[in-house]
Amino acid sequence: MNAPVHAGTAPPPEPPATDLARGLAPAEAAARLARYGPNALAEQTTSAFERLVHYFWAPIPWMIEAAAILSAVLGDWPDFAIIMTMLLVNAGVDYWQERKAGSAIEALKARLAPTARVLRDGQWQTLPARDLVPGDVVALRIGDIAPADIRLAEGEYLAADESALTGESLPVDKAVGDLAYSGAVIKQGEMTGIVAATGMHTYFGKTAQLVQSADARSHFQRAVLNIGNFLILTTIALVALILLVALFRHTPFWQTLKFCLILTVAAIPVALPTVLSVTMAVGAERLARMKAIVSRLVSIEELAGVDVLCADKTGTLTRNELTVGEPRPAAGTDATELVRAARVASHADDPDAIDAAIIAAAAANGEAATDDFEITRFVPFDPVSKRTEATARRDGRTWQFSKGAPQVVLDLVDLAMPARAAVDAEVDALAAQGYRAIGVAARDGAAPWAFLGLIPLFDPPREDAAATIASAREMGLAVKMITGDHEAIARQISGQLGLGANIVAADRLFDGAAPGAIAARIEAADGVARVLPEHKFEIVRTLQSHDHIVAMTGDGVNDAPALKQADAGIAVSAATDAARAAADVVLTGTGLSVITAAVQEARRIFERMTSYATFRIAETIRVLLFMTLSILVFDFYPVTAIMIVLLALLNDFPIMMIAFDAAEVAPRPLRWNMRRVLGVATAIGLMGVAETFLLFWFVDEVLHLPRETIQTIIFLKLLVAGHLTIYVTRNPRWFWNRPWPAARLFWTCEATQVIGTLVAVYGLFVTPIGWTYALGVWAFALAWLPVESAIAIAVRKHVAHAAATA
Repeated sequence: MNAPVHAGTAPPPEPPATDLARGLAPAEAAARLARYGPNALAEQTTSAFERLVHYFWAPIPWMIEAAAILSAVLGDWPDFAIIMTMLLVNAGVDYWQERKAGSAIEALKARLAPTARVLRDGQWQTLPARDLVPGDVVALRIGDIAPADIRLAEGEYLAADESALTGESLPVDKAVGDLAYSGAVIKQGEMTGIVAATGMHTYFGKTAQLVQSADARSHFQRAVLNIGNFLILTTIALVALILLVALFRHTPFWQTLKFCLILTVAAIPVALPTVLSVTMAVGAERLARMKAIVSRLVSIEELAGVDVLCADKTGTLTRNELTVGEPRPAAGTDATELVRAARVASHADDPDAIDAAIIAAAAANGEAATDDFEITRFVPFDPVSKRTEATARRDGRTWQFSKGAPQVVLDLVDLAMPARAAVDAEVDALAAQGYRAIGVAARDGAAPWAFLGLIPLFDPPREDAAATIASAREMGLAVKMITGDHEAIARQISGQLGLGANIVAADRLFDGAAPGAIAARIEAADGVARVLPEHKFEIVRTLQSHDHIVAMTGDGVNDAPALKQADAGIAVSAATDAARAAADVVLTGTGLSVITAAVQEARRIFERMTSYATFRIAETIRVLLFMTLSILVFDFYPVTAIMIVLLALLNDFPIMMIAFDAAEVAPRPLRWNMRRVLGVATAIGLMGVAETFLLFWFVDEVLHLPRETIQTIIFLKLLVAGHLTIYVTRNPRWFWNRPWPAARLFWTCEATQVIGTLVAVYGLFVTPIGWTYALGVWAFALAWLPVESAIAIAVRKHVAHAAATA
């Protein structure tokens, strides 16, 4: 068996010609896969050793390692053991979180893996694109992304968008013998070709280093990371102040330095970005189970904030199950002849929804799929021509058949008035009943085209659509139906769904009015009809310019710009490769309920991220400010270095569980509110500082306990009260209200609190305090818990009131 060809070697020659009628045999395909390797770009991977080294070779690990070395030099071996344990646990936590996020992202990539229609052993089948080999016969149609470099062999024409590869802004026309490059988006036409090169040997593979995708950060991530940077600078400044004061007080320098290093590690929110990534990755897994696959994790935040949902009628609000109504033949034509002509103008091998409905109707009339016509040429539907055309032979004569939008077919046959007006009136009458009309025409040889009549099509609303729309409105979502159909059809469907009857035609919407007026029309409309792809883009951009966060659904290649522009672009289940590539969310299920369920889950994820950010900021303020003031004002180190290490260790485990916490669905769209997060975190943090100083005063001035015992009491108070703070930050109401903490979070919090209590009671690495003082600390922390909850609620209400009156 030959070894696969690797990047950097000479590209293999194009394989010998393949039988276009049969394609490759499975055995030959397997042999070529072994020879050429998978059809995938080489990815830069990090070895396990490199990842391991990373956990110990970075600024934060350096601080921990320096503290450990100082402990060893000073002979503090218990401290050395605990600090090394902290180093290993931090590395383990980082590894677990990175692995969790990485596994989730890989699973999502697998669900979004591209596929290709391949002819193998005479059978057309859909295969993963990575399984393609040189010599495979592949079909390309509008909306596909070329899965490899393909030498075109059969078909009328193809127009491919190669802008991502060549910079050419206009689609490039292709003919038999031309090469369709890997990654090119098929804009028009349909052709069959033979794979010429795969993987790193494609044009795309050779230039892959020029195509870099930035790791975009959402508004939420940028805001939280800015807070994290602020806290880092504050921590370093305060720790430097502690070190400076210690020098003036002639405190042992090396012991102070070790304490400052450990305090810095414990106070800096180093896990902030990782926890956010894991929270989004775990949430993305849940969304995938709901049949909504997130292609960019950061889009979860945007999905949580969506307040306008522009939903495609077909497939989202309706079943996407077209049925043929009573045919309306023109004078001199009967219904059988009309349906037969429409069937011949349909793609029997790879039908779209309209083709499938017409073929099914013809079969119901007892007609064979091909009848006695031999198809010699077929031009598929595309958004520009808006019709299909088939050339066929029968009894030695050549016929042409076409079906498509009534206006286009009427232009084709050049139907004169008043006959054309009568057809237009019939189209309007069908639309008023909810039917979409398809025009059919034919011609015999060189004779003029003749209009054969109209075929009504009906796509009934989904059973759950009306209830789901009502639910979406209760969630604060304005649902607007977007359709290319006539206003009358849109109004009929809209009425059945309870959306309203204010349907606006897109051409009248964008009539040159001021942007503000257009935005007001869109906001007031229940739906937009006669929508072209460029209208979708303008609808999204106009709404965004008026402070809306917009979700847009789409399925076609020409929907890609609107999906890219939308805050949350949603590719529906039957979307083309081009639409899926442009979207933030790819649906694998049908219906509006999938979208609303995804929005609900995104809001839960957003709440988890907000909860963690608030908790981490509050804890940094609580610990760092209390430590600094105690040292500066009372010349007293309230906890030892080993206690700080234990606090950091025991805090790591609940933090890992926040991603799995239960969270409520916010009743309105969510946006990042910096004032609310900082306000709640600062209030809780300052309250924690006041509580701890009150406890310090009581045990020092009233109970007159030894300073070593006081240090253990303060350690236990910081641990117990800190973990209880999670219950305050995770719930916008009283901490005892639903939703209650998830079992993982609750039991992890309580287990670490119990471990810390046992350490304090029995004096493991600390001065023992016994059960009496330990239970007293628990009572003290629990007594302050409702006070903290009340303060958090008051701050949230104040911020909300200030925002409402601003």
